Amino acid sequence: MSLTKFSNRNRLFPWNNLDLKSFLGSDDFFNSDFFAEEGLMPAMNVKEHHTDFEIEFAAPGFNKKDFEVTIEDNVLYVSGEKKMEKEEKEDDYTRQEFSYNSFKRSLRLPETVDVSKEIEATYKNGILKLNLLKKEPIKEIPKKVVEIN
Repeated sequence: MSLTKFSNRNRLFPWNNLDLKSFLGSDDFFNSDFFAEEGLMPAMNVKEHHTDFEIEFAAPGFNKKDFEVTIEDNVLYVSGEKKMEKEEKEDDYTRQEFSYNSFKRSLRLPETVDVSKEIEATYKNGILKLNLLKKEPIKEIPKKVVEIN
């Protein structure tokens, strides 16, 4: 049996813990998806139906006017930006609060999406929902046999 020196210091000051220091100091931590721009994006669901694609973004706390949805070169761009500023002035103090939330997301659309048709967009209960219609399937032309005289 070996004795190990116990130090209560790591419990009081966890940033002094060597394991934590090595974890925080590693490149893997700061290059993780948490710090990447995409890591701070709202959750997204994409559902393919027979006639359309349904795309949902979980973006609670926004209003309809906070979103911008565009399509350019067969890429769907969805962004949201919300600003809030509040200031209260009393006799001997001023209190000011502000917040800013934003996101930008882009998705390359499949060739089956008909970008010439209207996109239906709704925002309800914190969910931005987009419906993109598919192109009409090209009907296969039956093979024609030509007789030679």
